[in-house]
Amino acid sequence: MPASADTAAPVMGAPLGEDALAALTALVREDLEACNRLIVDRMQSPVALIPQLAAHIVAAGGKRLRPLLTLAAARMAGYRGTRHVALAACVEFIHTATLLHDDVVDESALRRGQASANALFGNKPSVLVGDFLFARAFQLMVEDGSLEVLRILSAASATISEGEVLQLVIQNDTSSTEAQYLAVIEGKTAALFAAATEIGAVVADRPAAEQAALRAYGHHLGVAFQLVDDALDYSAEQERLGKTVGDDFREGKITLPVLLAFARGNEAERAFWRRTVEEREQSGADLQQAIALMQKHRAFGDTVARARDYGAKALAALGVFADGAERRALAGIVEFCISRAR
Repeated sequence: MPASADTAAPVMGAPLGEDALAALTALVREDLEACNRLIVDRMQSPVALIPQLAAHIVAAGGKRLRPLLTLAAARMAGYRGTRHVALAACVEFIHTATLLHDDVVDESALRRGQASANALFGNKPSVLVGDFLFARAFQLMVEDGSLEVLRILSAASATISEGEVLQLVIQNDTSSTEAQYLAVIEGKTAALFAAATEIGAVVADRPAAEQAALRAYGHHLGVAFQLVDDALDYSAEQERLGKTVGDDFREGKITLPVLLAFARGNEAERAFWRRTVEEREQSGADLQQAIALMQKHRAFGDTVARARDYGAKALAALGVFADGAERRALAGIVEFCISRAR
């Protein structure tokens, strides 16, 4: 059962790295299998292209991290019913819909190491099937019957869209601020992480303090996750990243590694960033030059360090819950998200 902040034990024995993801998956395996069955069932349609395209991205090897967080958060909060299974599927539908839309906006050719849906099926079907999955998510929310759950997940859906639009607004603009960048990742990534964990406390009918704690955990975890993702775009091998390395650079996305390298660079280096990011005038050697400048100015290490700061906040938010398997698994996921940068 949940404990007060004064009596909660410290997180001990939390698994690390990939072991943490495996531990979390094993802990909620039956619930996750039920969630996966529901996902497959609810993406069916008499319009054959819809399940065909949806199956391509749903089966593309995603870790199901967000629904895993919902399932584990509900169990940690003491819930023993079945509502969390459908809500975890709802969270995954929202996430998958945003992926379909994002890949169209970004003109991405790869998703999780495979051809993206828009590359295979085209932009128009990808956008429309994304809309279908959003609709399925809202059907699941309504079937749950909780206005509070509907409030949380619908607000997250709106915030995700706002974050994506803000990213377009600051794209290619090296005068963008870290505050604007943070607003982008809080919207496009952290909002769904926060909602996914918060609804675990809602279905368990836990006090407002525990609901807020799970929301804070998800929020800080989501920011840490995206910070690491943005660093990986310039430092990981394509096979590890599951997308083409340097996509953010080629698209002129303003991420923290770019902001740090720009702010710390001399005038010649800033001119490089203006040419490649703002004016999108890039040659074959520019990506390696960008990586070299980021290494010179410690942009990678400082971005990951910032992720660790948010990870520490996520761990602190778990302090209102008693020690147990679910709490240790959720604590381990913090290190899993950050350790991807190694």
